[in-house]
Amino acid sequence: MTFGEQGGAEGALGPAQAALMDLVQDATVRIHRPPSGYAQDGPEGDFLGSGFFVAPSWVLTCAHVATRGEGGMVGVWFKEDRYSAELTEVPGRVVAALPGTRPPGPGGWPAPDLALIQLQRPVEHPCVYVTERSEALLRSREVRCVGWAPVQGGGLRNRSGVCVVKGSYGGSGDAEQVVRIDGDWVELGMSGGPLVDLARGEVVGVIKSQINGHQGGTAVGVERLRTLEVPAGPVETETDDIYQSVFHAHDRYHADRHTSSAGTERTWTDAQSDLPDPPGGILGPKLRAELLGRLAELSPPASTRSLLTLLDRLPGVYARDHRPAPRGWRDGLGALYDARARDREARFELIVRYCMGVLAADRPCGQLSVRNAKALWGWVKRIADTELPRDLRRQLDVEWAAIRLRLEQNRQRAARAPAGDPVRYGERDCVVLHVDLQGWARDQYDWRVAVDRRAAEAEPVDEDSRGVPLGTVPDRLAAALTEAFRRCDEPDSPAMLQVVVAPALFGLPVDDWVLPPSGTRLGAVRPVVLRSPYQGAAEERPARWDAGLAAAIRAEVVDCEDELRVRVPESARLRTLAHGTVPVLCRYGSLPDPEVTAGVVRLLDSGFGVALLQRRTAEGDTVCKEFHRRVAEAVSDTRTHDRLPWKIHELRRGVSAGRTETYWSAGAALYYDDPHRPLPGSDFLEAP
Repeated sequence: MTFGEQGGAEGALGPAQAALMDLVQDATVRIHRPPSGYAQDGPEGDFLGSGFFVAPSWVLTCAHVATRGEGGMVGVWFKEDRYSAELTEVPGRVVAALPGTRPPGPGGWPAPDLALIQLQRPVEHPCVYVTERSEALLRSREVRCVGWAPVQGGGLRNRSGVCVVKGSYGGSGDAEQVVRIDGDWVELGMSGGPLVDLARGEVVGVIKSQINGHQGGTAVGVERLRTLEVPAGPVETETDDIYQSVFHAHDRYHADRHTSSAGTERTWTDAQSDLPDPPGGILGPKLRAELLGRLAELSPPASTRSLLTLLDRLPGVYARDHRPAPRGWRDGLGALYDARARDREARFELIVRYCMGVLAADRPCGQLSVRNAKALWGWVKRIADTELPRDLRRQLDVEWAAIRLRLEQNRQRAARAPAGDPVRYGERDCVVLHVDLQGWARDQYDWRVAVDRRAAEAEPVDEDSRGVPLGTVPDRLAAALTEAFRRCDEPDSPAMLQVVVAPALFGLPVDDWVLPPSGTRLGAVRPVVLRSPYQGAAEERPARWDAGLAAAIRAEVVDCEDELRVRVPESARLRTLAHGTVPVLCRYGSLPDPEVTAGVVRLLDSGFGVALLQRRTAEGDTVCKEFHRRVAEAVSDTRTHDRLPWKIHELRRGVSAGRTETYWSAGAALYYDDPHRPLPGSDFLEAP
């Protein structure tokens, strides 16, 4: 069988398998040298090979493909919209390669020949499902290979074909093990593309090379990523370990899309569920997706050794036979599939016992969140009530009570611990920018800049009340802002910029403005917050503000339920929220409609001086669980709201620096209006 002009004959596919192939091809990318500098369909020059999105903002490919870029950078081309033929380019940075450096001498790049590329800005894109089983590629009989390759007459096309697994060069313990595949031609350029086991609906490997003059080629199992270097220091969070960061994000991505009521397209879990022999063992695709999503909410295992010790306690599990050894919670679950459990009940008991071991695991460096622990326990309880006998359920309840008691004690100790010195911006000078829409001229704006001295009168810097189009405002006031910052910045301590706008203009992306000479977005240079000339008449504004300085704060999404936009509650309902609540508007968008603006006004009327708004436009089927999850964590970790401006500033710096763990916050804005610090009067400058 050979490739045809449109991508090759693939044999008859059932509906579920055809859907899976669509999902794979949507997530397969082209990798080029940066900057692109090539005709989009040109086969020569900058094209390096293929890759695929393995998690949000992460591309998996071959090391020999990724490292041919310049300065560790590549260009990643993909279809942002599956219904469009247009491709989008995003810069990517190579953050890991196996082995780390290419050895001298002739020959190709040795196995594992894998690399991870991190996108340098947040974009929406699909991701493949990666197996959690050890050596899944060698357990597959037939696989589909997907990648980009040149075509006759010029241009590049996404191609796919059928191959059969023939065996391996090297044993499971061999660091340079590669798998031999035979069948269709593996074309030049397909290196780095995914190998898919369509019988199980999983990506099991990465295309490594073709064999000169022969059909087929070589591939590497995705489990070889477990050999990524382990951090020398303690792993306190998933971001301390690239492997954990990638696969926690992978599992949350698929769990969120499976459990979302907003999405309208078929997910990996949907397609897997329709297969004749669905993956996931006794769990099946749906329960497995839910479980992996909950495990991905927890801090990772303290070490591979601690994970192996947990698995050793389970009957019939021989995790130490797996090579490379399990490294994350998902790998441990995959090891259970090979257990010698006798029947359905025994297999479910094994999985439940594993989950209880995860909950009880020692975490010397990081605390287990009570909320996340409850989520995993809720899954365990649901399975136990359905599948396990009463005596075992009673025992599990006793174990959970002990775990819950320990969690509460840890939480109380953490709450009593000093939070460190607060970042009290209310005690510092700041820069105030007013932007007003002219009432008598459409799309014309006035502006004025001042330095707000804490211990003295505000100092006017400059203004323009003649009206300018919104797009030109940043250029017009760049000099005034630069002068104002010079007057109140301190070494290594930039002053806050307070942007005073009406609620309908809270989408104004001032934090994205770039002022000379830094060339960096304002929000990555200094804290940027919103204030409003309209503050409502709520008498409880000072009380709400003071409560957020004295006690722990928590986020509350008020305009989105089950990932569907809902109306912001009336003021009477909003006033019942605890004083330490930080309202979150998940669906504010960049150009809010009158109903959204009215919701913001109700928040101000209810006495809230602090709120978070997501300005990135969300479509009706947008899956926003990651934003809800992360904003809740960020607010909780901040503890008091006087630290929120600095927290948002840190997140914006992370987005600007290309740190994927902060991408969820792209577009977030902070409304921060201290009732004890009135705005400078609107007449502090005389109009020219």
